Amino acid sequence: MSHISFSALGRRAQAPQITRLMSMALETPGLLSLAAGFTDTHTLPSVAVRAAADALDATGLPPEHLQYGTNAGRPGLRAALAKRLAAEDNAGADVAALTASSFITNGSQQALYIAMQVLCEPGDIVLVDRPSYFVYLELLSGLGVQARSIPVDADGRVDGPGLRAVLDKLHASGERSKLKAVYFVSYFSNPSGRSLSAAEKTLIAETLTAADCVVPVIEDAAYRELYFDQPHAAPSVLALPAWDAFAKLYLTTFTKPFASGLKVGGGVCTEPRLFNAIQFVKGHQDFGSANFNQAVCEQALTNGDFDRHLSTLRPAYAKKMNTLHDALTEGGLADLGWSWVVPAGGLYLWLRGPESVDTGFDGAFCRAALDAGVLYVPGALCFGDDVPVNRVRLSYGVLSGDPLREAGRRFVQAARGV
Repeated sequence: MSHISFSALGRRAQAPQITRLMSMALETPGLLSLAAGFTDTHTLPSVAVRAAADALDATGLPPEHLQYGTNAGRPGLRAALAKRLAAEDNAGADVAALTASSFITNGSQQALYIAMQVLCEPGDIVLVDRPSYFVYLELLSGLGVQARSIPVDADGRVDGPGLRAVLDKLHASGERSKLKAVYFVSYFSNPSGRSLSAAEKTLIAETLTAADCVVPVIEDAAYRELYFDQPHAAPSVLALPAWDAFAKLYLTTFTKPFASGLKVGGGVCTEPRLFNAIQFVKGHQDFGSANFNQAVCEQALTNGDFDRHLSTLRPAYAKKMNTLHDALTEGGLADLGWSWVVPAGGLYLWLRGPESVDTGFDGAFCRAALDAGVLYVPGALCFGDDVPVNRVRLSYGVLSGDPLREAGRRFVQAARGV
């Protein structure tokens, strides 16, 4: 047998928890999964995707959409995204400048990974929201990067003095030079369902500035358009003056609000050196994300199908959220010491259990849930440090109607048993 000498990255590589969750769902007959944050299969826009493909072929022009594209992405799609972002922020943004600093990736996850590759070395530190997107936290761990939480108060709001204390500690320990970025999921967050207010975003920026920690900020806006009744009022970091001195990377995606299988995401990077570094590394990886998939998304944006799809998707997710919420409430979960806040958008309910409950994979609660036939994401995966063990993320993205109600009933059954 040949000898393999792995790199440090290869030695750190471990199976992502998301693959473990998917395997458990597939290998357990009858298991109802509230774990993976998949989108609803029944509402996927097959008609709109077919119409876009037909329109591309009906132009009478050579099928350039089936050819390789550019590394940064289709100019028309980048311009459409920039125009949309300018309208969302409602700040009179320069659409031409946004277009020039935009790029398309294989989902926003690719942009996150490349950004960390170009910004961080093993041992470096990134500030993350609390709780945070667990796949991103695993990405950091795989790269040997440490996650430090932005402190929050009892209601989950950003704690400015607490953040200043974290930054002062970095200075005192000599670790300030290792702080390379700050990251947060700002709209209808994965996992908490919360959105950061403009005041909270400004507080983070002002606290970092006062502590001489002006590092790149990465705003993950994957769920921004998945509101139920109205968009969240806070503008992005691109439009908040407190962030003017920072290098900003704003990420969006078509996977959650349109078609997850197309794997098209995008970003806007305001700092030319960071933009170029991301593009150079991306070019080494794929020299251009799938051109056909981009062309379909571009068609859907420009012909209105994207917004028509959202107009049906939003009430569908609101209904599913209420179905799960009602199942937990009617089952008496709150009477067992559990609590949660009803979100105004997104795909998740974020639950806090009694202090005595350990919801980890190896705990009695997880075994009880599997015995009851329901799967969830242990909340411990969603913290970079100071990890509580009594949190749970439930996704209502996939299941609907009676199966979703039954999954909620089974979760309450597990809680009652433990």
